[in-house]
Amino acid sequence: MSTDPDELELTDAEEQSLHDLQLGIEYLYCAYGSLLEFHHQLGHAMDRMDDAESALRDDGHERWADELRDDHLPAGTISDQWTFELVEKFSHEFLDDVDAFERTVRGELADGVDHVTERRRKRRLRERARRDE
Repeated sequence: MSTDPDELELTDAEEQSLHDLQLGIEYLYCAYGSLLEFHHQLGHAMDRMDDAESALRDDGHERWADELRDDHLPAGTISDQWTFELVEKFSHEFLDDVDAFERTVRGELADGVDHVTERRRKRRLRERARRDE
């Protein structure tokens, strides 16, 4: 595998497709980070609600403590799924698949070279800087 992006025989459209695909995947990873943040924030919220259940019970509010324990704490976030399940599905059923797809496309179009557009831009900017010295 050559890491010199100028040795690749890519059309402008192929280069743009690779760039858009890789940028899209970077956004997916940002979304995954947001999903993890959501998962952690919800976990902290559930911990506080668990503390609230104990405090309500200690203060003699059994009915509210029972409702919190039985109806709200065990509930799933979306369609009876907990956030850890959403994180797992996103990671294993979506992100892994799209990563594999991108690697296949990049392998066939660009000999596996990652970030072709950025590598070419880096070279052009450095050459320009050397010319202007």
